[in-house]
Amino acid sequence: MSTLVFLEHHGGAIQKGSLGVLARALAVGGDVAGVVVGHGVAEVAASAGAFGVATVYTVDGPDFEAPLPQPRVDALEAVAAASGAENILFAASVLSADIAAGLAARLDAGLNWDVTDIAIDGGKLTARRPALGDTVLVTVGWTSTPRIALVRSGSFEPVETGGTAAVHDVAVTPREFSTAARMVDQAHEEASGPSIEDADVIVAGGRGLGTPEGFRLAEELAAALGGAVAATRAVVDAGWYPYSTQVGQTGKSVSPKLYIALGISGAIQHKVGMQSSGTIVAINKDANAPIFDFADFGVVGDLNAVAPKLADLVRARKG
Repeated sequence: MSTLVFLEHHGGAIQKGSLGVLARALAVGGDVAGVVVGHGVAEVAASAGAFGVATVYTVDGPDFEAPLPQPRVDALEAVAAASGAENILFAASVLSADIAAGLAARLDAGLNWDVTDIAIDGGKLTARRPALGDTVLVTVGWTSTPRIALVRSGSFEPVETGGTAAVHDVAVTPREFSTAARMVDQAHEEASGPSIEDADVIVAGGRGLGTPEGFRLAEELAAALGGAVAATRAVVDAGWYPYSTQVGQTGKSVSPKLYIALGISGAIQHKVGMQSSGTIVAINKDANAPIFDFADFGVVGDLNAVAPKLADLVRARKG
């Protein structure tokens, strides 16, 4: 079985989510290759060899420099034809979702989205995805090839194994309509520290913080731990914190080594976005909060008193 993994890259580095999907594809087995699309991407493609893939296809040229989806649909169509790929996997992002949808339409292929795992069953690729508001997991498949899957963010971790990759360039001329749009500007969010997708430590805040200013407690604790700050849907809907930090069913899925929940009740909609975290610590004054049912450690108390003391202890230990 042959599988292509789209390796999305920004700033000269392959995204963590793509490398995680690559790791899972290699673990499942078969003939796995990566594909990198852009301009001047030979070094980026070669860097994927350190994560165990032996072959990486590139589509390289000025037409592919801007992170626009339609030229990448043309690129993936050509690489899929050249490689004979039966499966094409994407790590979920705004860009890859557009590409996956366009490619499915172009190839008249089936697309399963929000996938949380893949496996081989009877020589064919199958996938697991949540359903019914993330209360159950179902097994899904495809009726034809190529099989296209969009994998939920945070489902898999990259595995660095060492090694080198052979890079093969595929010449592609985009269709005329694919170059009709052009990017005139690209805004970048000003932020310090790791993103919630990449952070090993996340401090998340909920309604229990009381006010938008209460997020200073989360920020100070995250800074002490070298982590990132996240939020619940209720908080971002209220305008207390940016939507880019939302964890949960309608936000992002994360899997840090340590997840500290400040004033979060632990509703199922939030749980599904962070339940794969290594260690979950909950601080909440309500002893009956659902989050204590799945937290590894729980503190029943006033987070306004507990969180600052915890930050002080962390800083003292580091000092």
